[in-house]
Amino acid sequence: MLDGTMSLAKTECSTCPIRHRAVCARCGPEELVQLDAIKSYRSFKAGETIAWAGESLDFVGSVVSGVATLSQTMEDGRRQMVGLLLASDFVGRPNRETITYDVTATTDVVLCCFRRKPFQLLLVDSPNLSERLLEMTLDELDAAREWMLLLGRKTAREKLASFLCIIARREAGPNAEIPHDNIAFDLPLTREAMADYLGLTLETVSRQVSGLKRDGVVRLEGKRRVVVPEFDRLMAETGDEGHELAWA
Repeated sequence: MLDGTMSLAKTECSTCPIRHRAVCARCGPEELVQLDAIKSYRSFKAGETIAWAGESLDFVGSVVSGVATLSQTMEDGRRQMVGLLLASDFVGRPNRETITYDVTATTDVVLCCFRRKPFQLLLVDSPNLSERLLEMTLDELDAAREWMLLLGRKTAREKLASFLCIIARREAGPNAEIPHDNIAFDLPLTREAMADYLGLTLETVSRQVSGLKRDGVVRLEGKRRVVVPEFDRLMAETGDEGHELAWA
């Protein structure tokens, strides 16, 4: 079960920062009223476990703000990060009582949570809700396939550039087909965690960050603040020219 450090007061859906890209994006006024009746907000501090793999999960929901990781621990104790949850991403499965992966907040995270069983019933009566969830699920499948390509075929520089593009696109907002230039964001992961996620060594990640900085593709402000002067230049470094990153 989700055990947030605190419960937050409800926020009007009309003022929610993820309203037009979350699972409720296509819901009409009546559907929003139904969702409002079963929702609550929970916050988690950076480093706090949101859910453990295999445990009962009474909620599903959307990331309102912050970043969380999905990871899995193997029988010998090795731990592998398998995904990131960014703003508007969906947590949990309506028809499944348990969660498959450990979910950990890497920054302070706020979740908009819906009680799982009532949400499951709403999916039957709300085509807008069920269709949006299906769309998000298929997008996640596309992203997983893209990530297989990234891990198996891309160079270290392309991997890092692809990761930065994911964050830059999200930072640009849902209404920007092509993100604005001079996008600034904080890296949601340490370099060690980035290395784990990208299948690289820490030294390789540091070299590639330095290389992108040296070539003017990114600027660094402090340890985690990144500025992308020209998004097209960063995109050109991903090896994905000609099509949009599926997971962005």
